[in-house]
Amino acid sequence: MDDPQPQPTSNISKWPGERVIFPVSRIDLRVTDAPHPYFSANRAQVAQNWAEEIAANPALFDGRMLLPRFVHIGDGAISGEAHIVSYSTFLLWRKTRPAASAIHLFGLPVILSADGAVIAIRMGGHTANPGRVYCAAGSLDPQDVRDGMCDLDGNMAREVLEETGLVLAEAVSVSGFHALHENGVIAVLRLYRFKETADTLIGRITAHIAGDPEPEIDEAFAIRDAAPERHAYPPFMPPILDWVFNNRP
Repeated sequence: MDDPQPQPTSNISKWPGERVIFPVSRIDLRVTDAPHPYFSANRAQVAQNWAEEIAANPALFDGRMLLPRFVHIGDGAISGEAHIVSYSTFLLWRKTRPAASAIHLFGLPVILSADGAVIAIRMGGHTANPGRVYCAAGSLDPQDVRDGMCDLDGNMAREVLEETGLVLAEAVSVSGFHALHENGVIAVLRLYRFKETADTLIGRITAHIAGDPEPEIDEAFAIRDAAPERHAYPPFMPPILDWVFNNRP
């Protein structure tokens, strides 16, 4: 990993509209081990905010993750540069989401059952997203770096296995990449269709939760419509469900 060279900021004004799902032909997100400029400029605030976060939720862990400094979307590609930061740095950033300083990009594997349901999970009360319902996923971290680049497929497979026990390689079909963005956050998604019914998949996830000494999730759901009020979804989920159930080509 080389030291970063000066780069332009994210070309947000030229991106597709917010909450609009668009196809992605390739993802070229380079990783540098240089300090993230956002962290360098906000060290004291990161430490102060982290003290407040763990006072409210002592179960939080200040691990490492990847936070892009800038992202470009154009000609079907997503490209940019990411830095390895502490989770505490990200928690401060997400409170105000200054897109000129950083962009949060993550992979979102959308698991589809044989009978047409989207399989989602609810995050446990001890996590940073308590009670939120979405497809099993997590931020990119140093385990997801291959030859200096972010590996979205590896990230999706790892997160799904850790949270649900399901193996994405067992899917009978996999779509291409699509993405949407809102308020400085980019979700890159793929559809994974399994041969099992929703009941079978939910049963497998429930058994995984029961056998995990420190589960991140507390329940799994089979979602069969795009009603935004059905669960406590984060903002990216309703447009994805609408696309899956109503508008996908």
